[in-house]
Amino acid sequence: MSAATNDPAQAAAPSTPATPPSPTGRISARVAAIAESATLAVDARAKALKAAGRPVVGFGAGEPDFPTPDYIVDAAAAACREPRYHRYSPAGGLPELREAIAAKTLRDSGYRVDASQVLVTNGGKQAIYEALATLLDPGDEVLLPAPYWTTYPESIRLAGGVPVEVVTDDTSGYLVSVEQLEAARTPRTKLLVFVSPSNPTGAVHPAERVAEIGRWAVEHGLWVLTDEIYEHLVYGDARFTSMPVAVPELAERCVVVNGVAKTYAMTGWRVGWVIGPKDVVKAATNLQSHATSNVANVSQVAALAAVSGDLTAVSAMREAFDRRRRTIQRMLNEIDGVSCPEPRGAFYAYPSVRALLDREIAGRRPRSSLELAELLLEEAEVAVVPGEAFGTPGYLRLSYALGDDDLVEGVSRMQRLLA
Repeated sequence: MSAATNDPAQAAAPSTPATPPSPTGRISARVAAIAESATLAVDARAKALKAAGRPVVGFGAGEPDFPTPDYIVDAAAAACREPRYHRYSPAGGLPELREAIAAKTLRDSGYRVDASQVLVTNGGKQAIYEALATLLDPGDEVLLPAPYWTTYPESIRLAGGVPVEVVTDDTSGYLVSVEQLEAARTPRTKLLVFVSPSNPTGAVHPAERVAEIGRWAVEHGLWVLTDEIYEHLVYGDARFTSMPVAVPELAERCVVVNGVAKTYAMTGWRVGWVIGPKDVVKAATNLQSHATSNVANVSQVAALAAVSGDLTAVSAMREAFDRRRRTIQRMLNEIDGVSCPEPRGAFYAYPSVRALLDREIAGRRPRSSLELAELLLEEAEVAVVPGEAFGTPGYLRLSYALGDDDLVEGVSRMQRLLA
């Protein structure tokens, strides 16, 4: 894919599979074409180096460094002793959890839904895949603003769809425009993936832009899958806006995915959900009934405690993330050749490093952000994710969901190496 551009005429292209089909025929072409999760791969490599005694600072994984709040853990521990949770439960989720998710959605975003519109899934990734598998037929095109989280294009392809990348860059704050989306739309376009706050960029679309995009989708009869997993992690004057709230007439063609992972520091508990029209949720539930059946009941009870409780613990985590985002943006922008827009949500910084490419660093000349990321790991023992993983070469993603001291140490190492 080409470098990022704001030219709508050049800002969209169908995304090709990351790897070619298996030449041996032993693996299906569909699965052989799936790329490994780059973020998980970087995190695994960093942890392996740490285990070998290397003092690696890892900016790769997108997970809070805080423990799950005690009241949630206590609820799960009590559930372990309840025999009714030792058995199968409804494939779509515990009824009390579905009710609580509906209530939490109204409380947090103003979106009124019924429990019958909720499907509880094994994390946000399953929510995304099942929603796409339910809506897409082979050849349907999906508009995917880039930079994008690595799982979106793979889930689209697995569901038979064709990702069409709509490229944004740091000059626009990584905000996609209706003009770019319209330039990418074809008669085969069925769905738009919309994410705000964004992983990997931390961009937050203003309410008026969210509404404009939603009205455009309604005008052209498109579906929207909106990922609201970072809804509570916004900073400064940024505000989260739920698209079906901003544009109520979109609700019958909108699917919302969310979960407890980021808000409540529960990445390992694996609880997400799909909210959508009843027929879509029923069909996705049928799919899940054959794929996994119910989500682990103990995790569901933990999620029930999370979404039913107050947001005190969430506020404390957000305060720490806010402090760290200001630190990491300042320190990255102190490096000659690095340009980092202000992250306004989530917990990621996404600096441009294009000016560093082909510059001599530690006796080498990295020609891509992938090579630069490898150099940073080898020479500075700092793990970052290259922009190639997110559809925009020339950038790096750094998660600031790590301790303040580690954050400062890691970026200081980058400053020394890249000076």
